[in-house]
Amino acid sequence: MEYNAKQFETLAERTTEYVKTSYDLVKLKVVDKISDIVSSLIPHSVVFVIIAIFLLFCNLGIVFWLGELLGKIYLGFFIVAAFYGFLGIIMLFMHKWFKKNIYNKIIKQLLK
Repeated sequence: MEYNAKQFETLAERTTEYVKTSYDLVKLKVVDKISDIVSSLIPHSVVFVIIAIFLLFCNLGIVFWLGELLGKIYLGFFIVAAFYGFLGIIMLFMHKWFKKNIYNKIIKQLLK
């Protein structure tokens, strides 16, 4: 009977160690995934900001160029605003497609 009690104690200790180790492994995997995602977001964010500034200045150049061609600066602003309004309407209809693609990319990144 004493032998069975010792086996049960050993089994309980090993089970406890296994659960703790499994918990630590899950924590480490979560930390790894989060650090991977954050480390890839920061460079993408910097690139996004640089491209946004570039596009802002390109748009201002186009606005003033169109305004000069048409004789009134505000007409250049209206034309560029109409272009972005049209683009916004297209994006409104393609919202589900963009959401699905971004969702899939995030899932792939998490499961990588």
